[in-house]
Amino acid sequence: MRTSPTLLLRRAIVGCSALAVLWAPADPASARTPADAAHTARTPAHEAHFAYAAHTGGTPVAQAETLAFTQRYHALQHGGIVRAANSSISCVGSARTALPRGSVRTAGPARAAAPTCAAVRRGATAANGDFDMAYIDVDHDPNTYNSSRAEVRLPKGAHVTYARLYWGGNLRVGEQKPPRDNGRVLIAEPGGAYKDLRADRVVGHRVARGADAFQASADVTRLVRASGSGLYTVAQVNVAKGRSAAGAWGGWTLMVAYEKRSEPLRRLTVWDGFGLLGPGEERVIPLRGQGLPEVLRGRVGLVAYNGDRGRRGDSLSVSTGRGAPTALGDAANPRDDVLNSTISEPGSAAARRVPAYANTLGYDSDVLELGNGIRRGGDQLAFRIVSQRDAAWVGALFAAVDAKQ
Repeated sequence: MRTSPTLLLRRAIVGCSALAVLWAPADPASARTPADAAHTARTPAHEAHFAYAAHTGGTPVAQAETLAFTQRYHALQHGGIVRAANSSISCVGSARTALPRGSVRTAGPARAAAPTCAAVRRGATAANGDFDMAYIDVDHDPNTYNSSRAEVRLPKGAHVTYARLYWGGNLRVGEQKPPRDNGRVLIAEPGGAYKDLRADRVVGHRVARGADAFQASADVTRLVRASGSGLYTVAQVNVAKGRSAAGAWGGWTLMVAYEKRSEPLRRLTVWDGFGLLGPGEERVIPLRGQGLPEVLRGRVGLVAYNGDRGRRGDSLSVSTGRGAPTALGDAANPRDDVLNSTISEPGSAAARRVPAYANTLGYDSDVLELGNGIRRGGDQLAFRIVSQRDAAWVGALFAAVDAKQ
């Protein structure tokens, strides 16, 4: 792991600081949250890594095992929501299958060869626990040990009204990462230098099912509004490398709400929380008082951790208050395997990522169309996330839905 003396000094200072007063979520009616506070001090070891802390003042926020899903942002406006996302860790080498202790491999029917890492990165089916996992690091910067890029693609003439970065992963794999670093990452806008970003709300952090999982987030409206479209880089996501039965995973998602008068009137909503989704468990996220049109159109985005491709039994469905829920899915996300290690969105011109691995091995950040099959049955829009297999963690969800005129 490559870490600069300056970053080590910062971590030591953060670890000794007192916990900040918890930031209260914005009133949904206000449709705004406080802007980030910028710091201009530059470090002698690496001038590009100047501070860009959230309004917590740079002190660490508290951590909790479970965070209830709450509405983080809501607006009724002409516009939509776009997102950029990428993973922070990926496979190396070939998949390995461990034998139980004391067992002996014997001759038997020929088995299909395990997929190589290269094949999995192109989209082959495999789970993160099958591989040794190593950091993605695209920035050629010796002061970072992981980094990846993804594009925010805003319509021409759009005005950013809200932006939030989510990041998370597993701290316990072949190595154990310190939880005190969960609430900080580096972010660089298109063509810009890294800025130190701190979580501005309680960090979800829980040890369960062989994993040490977390998610943190921060308001970056000011940065994205000033920088606009392009490739954003996020580095130093606190994820562990190595191999374990639980597997390594981690990544980040940047959600951006925008206003553009020529687009349809939509209700734009972002929810976030943090909770284990075990076999047979579900999360229901309601949005009441929608005033839904007769035919519901829009898009939904979901962020989740530790979903394995090919292990069926998880779904994301939507209901409008009456009748059976409708399961969402598309070519990249089967309706019964929506947590399948993909970063996907509708349309042939998807936003760019560096790297653009098709199988992200435990990190999901998907955008799905609601489609024309969902009809108005009430004034409550509800999303239901269900898992019937291995444990997963759900972190954030957004909806951009046409409003009733």
